[in-house]
Amino acid sequence: MALRFIGIDPDTGQQGSPTVWVDEEKQELLLQGWKPDAKLDAECAAFEFPGHAPGIPPHEAVIRIPARMVPVLGKACDVAEGTEL
Repeated sequence: MALRFIGIDPDTGQQGSPTVWVDEEKQELLLQGWKPDAKLDAECAAFEFPGHAPGIPPHEAVIRIPARMVPVLGKACDVAEGTEL
């Protein structure tokens, strides 16, 4: 795996933080974020969209990423797509 670190929450301390990497071989984003509370997790699981079964499969997870990380996510998208400047 060609794992490339992209960025970390700029407001992080020493208690762990949202982080973004890119697997350049698979062109996938890898995200570390905060776990949602039970209410938010249930709300996401109940969301329905045409053609998509409701619920969160056991092999998937919902995570929270702060909006201040939008530039980091944008950079990760550029790297994954091979369009990094």
